[in-house]
Amino acid sequence: MSIIPNNNAFMNSPFSTAIALPELRGNTAFLNSQVDWKETPEAHVFKADITGLSKEEVKVEVEDGRVLQISGERKVEKEDKSNAFHHVECSSGKFMRSFTLPENVKLDQVKASMDNGVLTVTVPKILDAKAIEN
Repeated sequence: MSIIPNNNAFMNSPFSTAIALPELRGNTAFLNSQVDWKETPEAHVFKADITGLSKEEVKVEVEDGRVLQISGERKVEKEDKSNAFHHVECSSGKFMRSFTLPENVKLDQVKASMDNGVLTVTVPKILDAKAIEN
């Protein structure tokens, strides 16, 4: 898993965006990876259910200064010369989700971790001095 700053002018939407790549048709379970975005007083926390992916197959990037992009690719190799498959449900494919972050975040302190198929991305907030006093 990697956190990569990127200045690619790819998306400017203030809304969450899921991108369906052409090779993913028929792979909706993987494509529709659900992501929860929770705001706490200290940070924005994203949790994505990406069961079946290893951390090496997941990429977390910050693009255009404030666009958090979570992407991944599952590769399934079907090499079994001794047996014949009658039905294969394990699929391969790619997904990408993007979120425009608010201005009050510390982009240089983004952290990501994976535990039991759940990716957690934490984006700390710049704390307002008035909020700290209260």
